[in-house]
Amino acid sequence: MFDQPTKLAVAAIAARLNVDPAALLAVAEVESAGRAFAIIDGRREPLIRFEGHYFDRRLSGEDREKARAQGLSSPKVGGVANPRTQPTRWRLLNAASLIDAKAAFESVSWGLGQVMGAHWSWLGFGSVTEMVNLCRRDVAGQIEVMARFIDKAGLAGALRAKQWATFARGYNGPGYKANAYDTKMASAYKRHASTPMPAVEDRTVRTMQQRLVVHGYRITVDGIRGPATDKAIRAFQKAKGLVVDGIAGSATWAALNTNP
Repeated sequence: MFDQPTKLAVAAIAARLNVDPAALLAVAEVESAGRAFAIIDGRREPLIRFEGHYFDRRLSGEDREKARAQGLSSPKVGGVANPRTQPTRWRLLNAASLIDAKAAFESVSWGLGQVMGAHWSWLGFGSVTEMVNLCRRDVAGQIEVMARFIDKAGLAGALRAKQWATFARGYNGPGYKANAYDTKMASAYKRHASTPMPAVEDRTVRTMQQRLVVHGYRITVDGIRGPATDKAIRAFQKAKGLVVDGIAGSATWAALNTNP
């Protein structure tokens, strides 16, 4: 299972998304079976899954013929069997990279969140290499990639509400039920929610707390979004005639930054 540094990294990004850290940790656990890294030739590397049909779509001409001949690509989903072990998967990726590195990196799901490299531009990265390097950097980088996907796909609300079927459908696709992603996430969340998660200071939360204090709310300014802070921001939103959702969006920040 995940170590304390991984839990801390999850908690920090969960605070930014305004989601329960146990919920984000549950998603990471189901996607990665509770492991952040594998040892590949003596190096720590993120967990990967190579998709041969993705690779096939990104190739043409001689490169596609070569990849098919080497068993690296196929027009059929599942036509290239995914090796059971991570070292073997990395060898598959390395072989594909010799044909077309960009296409190979785009054809892999990366890290704790198993986010496809093909999404790099949609997620705001300058290149697939930039996204891959972030995943390879550390566990926080892997969680950042996962969080970007959750945010971009509009799934933070479903995760916040623990609507596991809705979240799994958006995150894993319409076939999510075949792998019981929703029930696995619900079960993992129940287990993580029953144990204390590490508290993480967040500068944005600290600033929000400072502004709430200016507006007369008696809360502790510690950069940690707990029940008292959540209650205060909702009360502030109600008082200002804003949508009461506990989310510090642009309208809420504009109101916070005015003088009382």
